[in-house]
Amino acid sequence: MIVIPYWISNAREARYAVFRRSGLAPRYWQWIAGGGESDETPLQAARRESAEEAGIFESARFTALKSVASIPVSNFAETGWPDWLDVIPEYAFGVEVDDPALTLSCEHVDYRWLRYEEAIGTLKWDSNKTALWELRRRLTRAARIDIGREPPIE
Repeated sequence: MIVIPYWISNAREARYAVFRRSGLAPRYWQWIAGGGESDETPLQAARRESAEEAGIFESARFTALKSVASIPVSNFAETGWPDWLDVIPEYAFGVEVDDPALTLSCEHVDYRWLRYEEAIGTLKWDSNKTALWELRRRLTRAARIDIGREPPIE
């Protein structure tokens, strides 16, 4: 599951928070990411992970995106996956925040609020880029943000 925090300025310009991972793995930029626990739904997991990783209130406005990817289990550091499990579905959500000040957990060393063009060029994973494209398109269609033209996907 991935979550894209976004903030809309008074000028109706959207900014998206990208996060730099900590740890020994390559420190790439991505969205909030995590998996479900026990019998959590994807939305419940998104709310919990957003609270844990960025201090976003679970009562914030979450939007389920249609973007879904399949991630090979070999991409995860955890071991002990059942032999029959090859890929894990990655559900995507947007979450609007009222305050751009976030509280990072130890899972991240930094975050930045970026415009669409900056964010799409910073992200490592294609699934993250696709979800951002979808979120921006939805915000534009709903007239929440003003971009003046259709955003390209890279």
